[in-house]
Amino acid sequence: MDYLDHLEAEAIYILREVAGQFEKPALLFSGGKDSITLVHLAKKAFRPGKFPFPLVHIDTGHNFPETIAFRDSIIEEIGEKLIVGYVQESIDQGKVVEQKGKNASRNALQTVTLLDTISKYGFDACIGGARRDEEKARAKERIFSVRDEFGQWDPKRQRPELWSIFNGKINKGENVRVFPISNWTELDVWNYIKREQIALPSIYFSHEREVITRNGQLMAAAPFLNIDDEDVVETKSVRFRTVGDMTCTAAVDSTAKALDDIIAEIKASTVSERGARMDDKVSEAAMEERKKQGYF
Repeated sequence: MDYLDHLEAEAIYILREVAGQFEKPALLFSGGKDSITLVHLAKKAFRPGKFPFPLVHIDTGHNFPETIAFRDSIIEEIGEKLIVGYVQESIDQGKVVEQKGKNASRNALQTVTLLDTISKYGFDACIGGARRDEEKARAKERIFSVRDEFGQWDPKRQRPELWSIFNGKINKGENVRVFPISNWTELDVWNYIKREQIALPSIYFSHEREVITRNGQLMAAAPFLNIDDEDVVETKSVRFRTVGDMTCTAAVDSTAKALDDIIAEIKASTVSERGARMDDKVSEAAMEERKKQGYF
């Protein structure tokens, strides 16, 4: 078997374990390559039947238009249920306060919207596309990662996972975050996308875009970036290695328009894909602190 076959088989096994062990699971769908890969794996795990879970997207209102368009097209294609939680509603309800200033972002605010969505629909397991190679806090996660009744994560209270045995037993009010592709790397995902011919949003491929340079990163020029006279808008050939809120997701200089070019670019890179995420640069433990509060 090819190593991708082993990774695929493990992920399908985990997805089926979720379906078997939980009453109301959900698949968190960002419109990024990892969650798109999860949808592809779910089709292999459960077709010709329907998915035993809906897809859930937390919309900050500051997403890339290409990502939202792709989200809607894939939902239409697969005919599965989509639930959308809106950060704007959390702001309107006074549950979160929108940040001010030049580097304001809604990215951290989506934790409250996510937890409210989990509570509203009673989800006891949320499947996501996080991988251990992305960031050191994510490297601490188990594949079945328990969250307490407040949606919070304690890295010191994790269950052992021996011989691919996953324990989904939880107390009332708790939920589990599940990471079927936790053992994959960024390069594994791209090689799998190439092998399976999985469609992706256009922003993953090189394109001409208006950008500004902020804190040493190329940010897509968008109205909610609070662009002022100090910012110089220029057009560059760029692509995005990761997809998130436009206010915290930076582009990279690139001419990679085909999958083989992207794979070669990743092999030569010395920076992880989350090196282009401004929200991870707030502090050394930025991701871990957000995860403890309920961030995915």
